[in-house]
Amino acid sequence: MKLLEFYFPCLLKYLLITLKYNFFSSPKIKYLCVFKNLLRYFIKLTYNGSAYHGWQTQPNGVSIQSTLEEAMTLILKEKISILGAGRTDKGVHAKEMIAHFDVTKAIGDTSDIVYKLNSYLPASIAIDSIVRVEDTAHARFDALDRTYEYHIITKKNPFWNGQGYFYYTPLDIKKMNRAAKILFKYNDFECFSKTNTDVKTFLCTIKYAKWKRTEVGYVFTITANRFLRNMVRAIAGSMIEIGLGKKNCEWMHEVIKSKDRSKAGFSVPAEGLYLTEIRYPKNITIDE
Repeated sequence: MKLLEFYFPCLLKYLLITLKYNFFSSPKIKYLCVFKNLLRYFIKLTYNGSAYHGWQTQPNGVSIQSTLEEAMTLILKEKISILGAGRTDKGVHAKEMIAHFDVTKAIGDTSDIVYKLNSYLPASIAIDSIVRVEDTAHARFDALDRTYEYHIITKKNPFWNGQGYFYYTPLDIKKMNRAAKILFKYNDFECFSKTNTDVKTFLCTIKYAKWKRTEVGYVFTITANRFLRNMVRAIAGSMIEIGLGKKNCEWMHEVIKSKDRSKAGFSVPAEGLYLTEIRYPKNITIDE
């Protein structure tokens, strides 16, 4: 009876919210903290993705998500489930990943939990911080934009093994940057999406896209409100064909308008891709 008294007001509130909004068209509703005493936190981490089958938990492979959930469940002494701002593929790295999780009681000293997690986790995963956020804050849906970098290495360098795409043929990045500007003219990027995905829309708003030379080769930086699966790697591969002179810049218009993945260039290897930044509204955190 006491359990019923505890949960009934929350369940009633949840049903009212569901009636007010279209449950299935508003994914945020699914992740509201509707039960009492659930507190939400954001965790910021970095990782080397070489040894993992991507971010998301896999039935037959080790993932960043499952490794982190195991550690957090042990340290926080309650079952922890985390949801990331995105799902990086196998072999992709992150200089910054944000995820959220819920707990039944407030974390007293977050810096101590960060220290304990870093002591327990493998060297390939590092926790930067844990912060209290609004109970309705969502790591994925509240993100304003994400930024990725793709690194091409142009000469033998042992420190970049597994950390970049070794490609020794010179590229014309002036042409590649002209092609990058074409991306701003469109918002439907189905041509760069992996086929047979479960996404409902291929619309993305690209805010920044540029190639630059580095001491070891080239880096492509791209920022958008959201990315499709394999999108950055397909864009980078297409632009390499332009940089090699195999295609001209106008070809990029044809590819995007086609909405056909087979018309675009190859997908560059995963090891050169890094998730580098995720931005959120400033008022999403709670000062404690």
